[in-house]
Amino acid sequence: MHVLTRPLAAIGARVLALFAMIGRVTLFFLDTLTHVVRAPFYGFEFGIQLIQIGWLSLPVVGLTAVFTGGALALQIYAGGARFDAEAVVPQIVAIGMVRELGPVLVGLMIAARVTSSIAAEIATMKVTEQIDALVTLSTHPMKYLTVPRVLAALVSVPVLVGVGDLIGVFGGYQVATGTLGFNPATYLKNTVDFLEPLDVVSSLVKGAVFGVIASVMGCYAGMNSGRGAQGVGRATKSAVEAAAVLILAANFLLTGVFFSL
Repeated sequence: MHVLTRPLAAIGARVLALFAMIGRVTLFFLDTLTHVVRAPFYGFEFGIQLIQIGWLSLPVVGLTAVFTGGALALQIYAGGARFDAEAVVPQIVAIGMVRELGPVLVGLMIAARVTSSIAAEIATMKVTEQIDALVTLSTHPMKYLTVPRVLAALVSVPVLVGVGDLIGVFGGYQVATGTLGFNPATYLKNTVDFLEPLDVVSSLVKGAVFGVIASVMGCYAGMNSGRGAQGVGRATKSAVEAAAVLILAANFLLTGVFFSL
């Protein structure tokens, strides 16, 4: 009987560990919120993180969006041709990029680039006892390390999503007008007429949520990393994995909230 119940015990232990981690991350996030509204605020560090998270992420976001928009236009045209519905390419590219692909792809790129960077940086600081040095200097690590990164992601990722949406739609426009024979003016008119304000708002809100998720998971993994090089590696890997899964789950929930009616 003991042998038969051992797999169930292992599954139960994993489930309990998962809920425990969710609880720790939730408490970490709430602790971050309490520090956001309390002085001091490190503006210089916030500015550096705006550049690191926002400005330096533009190239990878732009390239990802433009190729995705172009590929989406080709796929929709090929699929629509089976039903004589090639004319829907502008509308579907616009709604696909703005509602879903734009924010999700930007969120995943931020998880790959920013979450890993934050986790590795903070974990290395912990290993080299720089965080202990901050405490010695009466500087709260949450104030100096976590809050500027979370706020910078909250501000910059929606901007990146907006830029990614525009570039993705432009990629579809370039392919449709340059390769598929669409009229440029008609394509742009159909794109503008089809999009609604809710589509844009939902995209930007998703960007803000994804930015918070990516930055919080990076900070949490870094702050709770193990010692040594292996601890830094595990913290970076777990941060990216958790951020990517949570971003996809949050996208599903937000899509249901915005477009369930």
